[in-house]
Amino acid sequence: MFHISTFYDCHERDNSFLKQILSKKADEFSIVGTIILTPEGINSTIACENLKYLHSFENFITKYFPSINIGRSCTEIKPFKKFKIKERHELVPSGTNLKLTDYSTSHIDPELWNEFSENENTILIDVRNNYENSVGTFKGALNPDTRNFREFKHFVKKNKNNFKGRKIGIFCTGGIRCEKASSIFKSEDINDVHQLKGGILSYLKNSKEKNLWEGECFVFDERVTVDKDLNKGSFQQCFACRRPLSEKDLESSHYSAGVSCHQCIDEKSEEDRLRYLERHKQSIKKNN
Repeated sequence: MFHISTFYDCHERDNSFLKQILSKKADEFSIVGTIILTPEGINSTIACENLKYLHSFENFITKYFPSINIGRSCTEIKPFKKFKIKERHELVPSGTNLKLTDYSTSHIDPELWNEFSENENTILIDVRNNYENSVGTFKGALNPDTRNFREFKHFVKKNKNNFKGRKIGIFCTGGIRCEKASSIFKSEDINDVHQLKGGILSYLKNSKEKNLWEGECFVFDERVTVDKDLNKGSFQQCFACRRPLSEKDLESSHYSAGVSCHQCIDEKSEEDRLRYLERHKQSIKKNN
């Protein structure tokens, strides 16, 4: 059993000094997963078979990021192959010059989200990418149909007149994209914006009696998706484009394991597909 920990903290400073420190600690505690370090703060999903080790690593993290809000789930499969730290300029690439500290953010607790979202004056907006939205979302939520988060600013600008005077409820997987999305809204003078605290994963964990989520939730690890009970979902993943695939998608003539699917067949060159095929063969050889 692997215990998964998801967290972020917006702490503006030079965090690059932590790369070696955290890598050493992760090795000490047998941690796998990904940590993103930026001048804006930290964003992470990590896992460990030993819950005591995971707690120790989290406690170590809080020395540098005291405000992290941890979400946790479990899985029978190893969710990450290894541990890695990525250094970036932004926690979420947004295509803007906005900082997470430019605007304050309002958070709605998962236990209060149903009441908030069912208010007739509330507009729910899914700030995730279109391939994530395709496997599950909240009933009635708007889908901006973005291929990546950098496109979200265009959606807000185009539709801002429809949002003024309404309560805006935004949600994403764990919460970090909503922090930047909230700043984008407020930079367009749309201020009545509220995000789901802890994201979809926190909602699924805390909303057992009345769950308004429809479908599954895409996650960025080997599980691909999780169901309402946070168990591994039914989707697989195209290892060429990383999009989720249903059982029906696997029957497409465009699907080739490790090489292509119906969603990326026209996006990749023949050279790309040959490279993916070789990578897939090496992966099979390594696992055997």
